Amino acid sequence: MQRREFIRICAATAAISAQPAFSAAEMKPRFYARAQLVDDRKRPLKAAKLAAGENYIFHYPFEGTPCFLLNLGRPTVQNVALKTEAGGVYLWPGGVGTDRAIVGYSAICAHRMSYPTPQISFISYRDRSTASKISRPNTIHCCSEHSEYDPAAGARVLSGPAPQPLSAILLEHDRATDALYAVGTLGGEMFNAFFDKFEFKLVLDYGADQARRRVSGQTPVTTLQSFCKQQVKC
Repeated sequence: MQRREFIRICAATAAISAQPAFSAAEMKPRFYARAQLVDDRKRPLKAAKLAAGENYIFHYPFEGTPCFLLNLGRPTVQNVALKTEAGGVYLWPGGVGTDRAIVGYSAICAHRMSYPTPQISFISYRDRSTASKISRPNTIHCCSEHSEYDPAAGARVLSGPAPQPLSAILLEHDRATDALYAVGTLGGEMFNAFFDKFEFKLVLDYGADQARRRVSGQTPVTTLQSFCKQQVKC
């Protein structure tokens, strides 16, 4: 991880540790293998090439755990205080990139773990052009039970039955090359429960034991439209 990004994440962790009410339940980042985000030709993905408002999908920290990569087109809030269902508290440091507009989140809904599959997706980011009467603009909305998250503020829950924010994917941006890397997670992971609940489906989509394999080196990025055959809009 670049020194600047590491310091930024550590500073957010230190800030929450300094708050007495948070100290007992403080959550620290979980670091996994550093993986460079690449395109479908395995070329390094450039942050400047990410279209604002587009849903991009990559997998991290496991081969079978999908994540959203979003360019929100505007700077995010920084150092957002959030809380998990279990009571853990943490500070989401904010977006990365030149404008701090690029964010990554687990695409597993925190309610019933609906997630994008190659066949269908009930959860996606909605900008102003794709929002509806049910889903507000500039949110991640899950049509399964209408949980809604704010990607500009650590995916905090705006409405619906989700008991906690989406787990954040910690991203590193190399300013010299404009490359992006996934380095860890922050918040309430649901990976073990996800693997238990969808084991049979994951074997069909990814092969035996492949879904639980940890990502390292590189992870391909594609649009949600290319990744799955049908997006449910609500």
